Order: sequence, then C-alpha cells, then structure tokens
Amino acid sequence: MDTQNDVIMAIGQVNEILATHKFIVGMKQLKKALRNGNACCVFLACNADPAITEPLAALCQENNVKLVWVKSMADLGRACNIEVGAAAAAVLR
Repeated sequence: MDTQNDVIMAIGQVNEILATHKFIVGMKQLKKALRNGNACCVFLACNADPAITEPLAALCQENNVKLVWVKSMADLGRACNIEVGAAAAAVLR
C-alpha cells in the first residue's frame, strides 16, 4: 500500500458513498472499468491478497483514479451488500 497517494477511509464513509452511487465489485469488473475510464474511485481491502490489490492499485495510478483502502474484506463486502468479503470495489462515473 502506497500511503503517500492513497487514502485509508473508515467503513462508515465507504457505506455512505456506496449507498448513493453506482458501483461494481470484483477484480475482473474493476480492471475493465479502469481500462475503459469508467471508474472514478476504487476501494481495496487492506487484508486482501496483494496478487489482487497490487495490479489494481497500479491501474489506478496509471489512470489517475482515486484509491481508497478499507480495513478488511469483510467490511468492504458488507458495504457492498454482499454476504462474502470483497477485495475490491469501484464507484462508477
């Protein structure tokens, strides 16, 4: 995690953002949205596998997309209203 350019956000704030915006969950969907310029903010879980988060973080940097870290996959999954943990989610433009 490159905290120089990234933000660590409380899950309550993430909940508010995701409740009021269209979003996607999952690595494949995020990669596509980042490459197509459709993502404006990406959330990654701090405890997710770096093999998932590092490529997404690099795509965020390449595409000048805001990257926000959350404490855990369980927290991010709950914020996305899914019953399992989520390593990544993104708010769409």
